Amino acid sequence: MISVAALGDIDQLLRKVGQREVMPRFRRLGAGAVRAKSGPQDLVTEADEAAELAIAAGLRRLFPGCVVVGEEGCAADPSMLDRLGDAELAFTVDPIDGTANYAAGVPLFGMMIAAVRRGEVIASVIHDPVTGESCLALRGEGAWSEATDGRRADLRVAAPVSVTAMAGAASWRYFAPDVRDRLLTALPSLAAIWDFRCAAAEYRMVAGGTCHFLLFNRLLPWDHAPGWLLHQEAGGYSAQLDGSAYSPMVRTGGLIVVPDEASWHAMRNLLFEARLF
Repeated sequence: MISVAALGDIDQLLRKVGQREVMPRFRRLGAGAVRAKSGPQDLVTEADEAAELAIAAGLRRLFPGCVVVGEEGCAADPSMLDRLGDAELAFTVDPIDGTANYAAGVPLFGMMIAAVRRGEVIASVIHDPVTGESCLALRGEGAWSEATDGRRADLRVAAPVSVTAMAGAASWRYFAPDVRDRLLTALPSLAAIWDFRCAAAEYRMVAGGTCHFLLFNRLLPWDHAPGWLLHQEAGGYSAQLDGSAYSPMVRTGGLIVVPDEASWHAMRNLLFEARLF
């Protein structure tokens, strides 16, 4: 349903909205332009809201009748999430992933869209409006990056290594306290760990082979559907903590993202031992 040409149109939409709504406000947010939603670490800016409105309008022009499930729209109407499962064509939209970085003036954030057909992720784009690079994936057709000058490069995950040689990002703060305690004891056994507060950047890294793993607990679809497909099409393997496959319909249960299935088992055993989920 989504062609390579149509995916290019989605990428161009993100690029235009980034240039018009996101970058002009970066490091120029005035008083009252940033507010907390569920808590002090959950921020929204006027740029998030303006960009989501523009992206949603653009998607509806490109794909009449589509369902748009945006992060900010769902904050106002959580029932929108329920439409992902049966819509013939829906789009998850994260207008600015890494809003805390954006609001702090840190140039590490991204714009993400995933196309979902009856609950199955079929296409995605992650755009970095700072560098102008986009990463795109089409189910069954691979994953690639595109620079502002049109240069294209295929994405491929890193080769598997032993679990103690793995480097990557671990978003441990959303785990339950007892699990978090276990993680903070086990994570130093890995070669290197970080948390950029930006899934858009982290998924681009793991799909491009510049790190080995990602670990998440909270699974909101606009945060993970785009990057999950990008990593999958770049040759990677991922599964929830109980071994089940990722789905944009599931919002809990954690996710381990690695080069292959053997790496998933090694990572899960190291971090969680025989804990049942």
